[in-house]
Amino acid sequence: MELHLTRWTRYGHDRLYANLPDGTAVGWADVKTGDITVLRADCRDDVIAVLTKRLQSLARPVPPAKAPEAWARPTLPPLTPADDLSVNPPGQSLRDHLDESGPGLMERVASRLLRQPSEWDRWRKGLAGERRVGAELDRLGRHGWRVLHPIPLANKVDIDHLLIGPGGVFSINAKHHHKKAVWVGDDSVIVDHGKPSPYVRKSRAEAKRVTRVLERYCDFPVPVESVLVFVGVTELKVVASQLDVRVYQERQVSALAPLSGVLTADQVEQVYSVARHRQVWAQT
Repeated sequence: MELHLTRWTRYGHDRLYANLPDGTAVGWADVKTGDITVLRADCRDDVIAVLTKRLQSLARPVPPAKAPEAWARPTLPPLTPADDLSVNPPGQSLRDHLDESGPGLMERVASRLLRQPSEWDRWRKGLAGERRVGAELDRLGRHGWRVLHPIPLANKVDIDHLLIGPGGVFSINAKHHHKKAVWVGDDSVIVDHGKPSPYVRKSRAEAKRVTRVLERYCDFPVPVESVLVFVGVTELKVVASQLDVRVYQERQVSALAPLSGVLTADQVEQVYSVARHRQVWAQT
């Protein structure tokens, strides 16, 4: 017996109807449950056969899509002396900026005589702070840590220090506030009751930026934590309930030394080989 199948989907139902050539329905099947209802007994065998076959075809699993090809990680170009950031001393970016654009001798003398603080005083204090923090971080080398000092990014900004070791990767920002009291909250920092500064927010963003760069070249997760280090302060008060940024005074960074269990020795070297290459940061 020749039967034609039509599918009917309305009001939440999904059915297959078996019809005679003149359009008369002789049975139907519920596509969701597989139940078959025969409307004419004389067509029973044909109805069950044709509907069962169609239901089986509908139930066939869809072959899985072809897995996309693995993303090809970029390859680092050969490391040249000009691109090797491992030779940078702490505060190198600030030192270069002062050498290129800082005030001349007469301007510096006049500023000191008039006791007028200038923008360059702030840069010099920042340089002193980065050097002090850098000296403390360099001491961690004996514990299996690698340290990089300033890492230049696009748009004339940089990462003050990058610490890489068995405890993970730490993006470190040094802030020199000589003889100032510092208050740190979940999202802001206040120095001597002044206006809130976005140090915490910027540190978080910097850590995410570092993660993106390093994981572009490494075939394993590279967790990066942000660290704020305050130099020369008289008081450091952390008042936060959900702070995800580590906060230290310069001599407290030694607390990072015993951290472990995040990166293997081979992974530390792989991350370091990527991070020390100037070109991987050029477009970030």
